[in-house]
Amino acid sequence: MSVQDSNGSLTTIIKNKIATLQFAHPASNSFPRQLLDLLTAELNKLSENSEVSVIILKSEGSGAFCAGASFDELLAVTNLEEGKYFFSGFAHLINAMRRCKKIIVGRVHGKTVGGGVGIASACDYVFASKNASIKLSELAIGIGPFVIEPAVSRKIGKTALAEMTLSAHEWKSADWALAKGLYAATYEKTEELDEALVNFCAKLANYNPEALVEMKKVFWEGTENWDQVLIDRAAISGKLVLSDFTRNALEQFKKQ
Repeated sequence: MSVQDSNGSLTTIIKNKIATLQFAHPASNSFPRQLLDLLTAELNKLSENSEVSVIILKSEGSGAFCAGASFDELLAVTNLEEGKYFFSGFAHLINAMRRCKKIIVGRVHGKTVGGGVGIASACDYVFASKNASIKLSELAIGIGPFVIEPAVSRKIGKTALAEMTLSAHEWKSADWALAKGLYAATYEKTEELDEALVNFCAKLANYNPEALVEMKKVFWEGTENWDQVLIDRAAISGKLVLSDFTRNALEQFKKQ
């Protein structure tokens, strides 16, 4: 499967029970709502595919892994309904990753901001490069990481979340993310990362698929209320994005 237009691209390749799902967008692999919806739909489809046991989630290029939400679409929000609609895209994606019957292994090759950190946190296992630093910059633009917070907190805990959120202008290193549990392993070279990723997923794909499905359920126990929680959080972000503070901050960020 391959989809490509002005809103980015999404490609799926299935081989040896491993589905490699790659997203891309010219603006540092950021997410407009349409691309979020495409990724969500593809994960839901792969979840029911009996020929797939493992999903590798990656992004295109050698720059940023994911720059989070599309600034252009954030600036285009004009009312509460539009704001909630946009942020609910991340809610639907994280819930799709949570409910997906397949183990999702993330490949984080570069810097990751905001919603991208949420996506990495919603993976079941993450391989990362040493330059894959992370940042939650939402407070700096007048909102907060409300929708992704449950996924991030589940991985790194509330204390580390507070450290990231309140230091909104500060990058946390890949070593920090590894120590906090967001990353399972980090590598100096992309070639080393990919070799480890392929070997790991090949082994995983040969395990009993029924056992993998049941383990996935165990990993996500206690998150059954997220369907409503994340949508409620989307409404909070949708309200805040309309503030003058956020409008001005987004305009300044775009000029950088």
